[in-house]
Amino acid sequence: MFRRTFWFTAGAAAGVWATTKVNRKLRQLTPDSLAAQAADKAVAAGHRLKEFALDVKAGMAQRETELNDALGLQHPDDHDRELPGPRRPAALGTKHPYNRNEDH
Repeated sequence: MFRRTFWFTAGAAAGVWATTKVNRKLRQLTPDSLAAQAADKAVAAGHRLKEFALDVKAGMAQRETELNDALGLQHPDDHDRELPGPRRPAALGTKHPYNRNEDH
């Protein structure tokens, strides 16, 4: 009698465990869940890519400083330099002095 009760309980527990595992896996494979997982992985990849880009930028700045020191060049921060003006008129509110349609 004890043996039958033990195996019945063990079988019921194994069935509950297997059913729970299958239901969890099925929930993970729904389209909404797959889309959410893909979105999470894309965001994580974007963060890793941004961190990599920032590391590269910091390394480039450090190496540029090392090269400037080795070559005896001025640092870009040592002198004030203005940015160059725009190469073409602004797109909003200004007209080009040259009309391409007049040539045809």
